[in-house]
Amino acid sequence: MAASLEERLTELEVRLSFVDDTIVALSDTVAAHDRQLHALRNALDALRIELQAVRGTLGQAAQDEPPPPHY
Repeated sequence: MAASLEERLTELEVRLSFVDDTIVALSDTVAAHDRQLHALRNALDALRIELQAVRGTLGQAAQDEPPPPHY
């Protein structure tokens, strides 16, 4: 026997509710990943700047030191 129109409508409403919940959860997950990606990009940029400073310091120190004696 076919389900009544009201039963079908209720089933669709329940399914839509689950779909809405899933969309909200996925949206929250994407937003959290976006924030994390932004933080990681900022950290990477800071590390690049720090590495360039260290390379500059090491390069300057190498120019200031006399070469080691050869045996």
